[in-house]
Amino acid sequence: MTKSPGAWKHFVAAFFLALILYIVGFNWIENRRVKSGPWNVTFHNVAGQLELVILQDSLAIRDVRLRFTNASLSTNLVESILFTAGRKVPFDVPFGRCVFLDPLFLPGKAVLEIAGHEIQIMPRVLMLDGVEHPWRGSNTFTLGEPEPRAGR
Repeated sequence: MTKSPGAWKHFVAAFFLALILYIVGFNWIENRRVKSGPWNVTFHNVAGQLELVILQDSLAIRDVRLRFTNASLSTNLVESILFTAGRKVPFDVPFGRCVFLDPLFLPGKAVLEIAGHEIQIMPRVLMLDGVEHPWRGSNTFTLGEPEPRAGR
């Protein structure tokens, strides 16, 4: 069996072609993954009442407010969280905790439990205690005493 004197050139060419395809493919997927940007949730109090403000520029969600009448805060807290990267859940957020987070393709999905309410933030809808609310550029929701849920 005779060896081709230029066989190594084919292997090197195949390696560089695979490397180029990998770099291009990785960058394309990463760009698609982050192009919409994360959810930006600001936690603060307004006149002693807890409030969340949800922003997401690529979905034209500019000022969706969730006010909690059943919980109050005595300190002036203002904290913003960008849900950009996954982490072990549950984890604490101001006023409650995040029980689910999927930021694989941003903006992703986040589920918060705050003052006895379940808030699901998804690109398609906002779910408050299991009730769907379509996104509008700006909207205000008031959440009072949580209703008991079956199975809990």
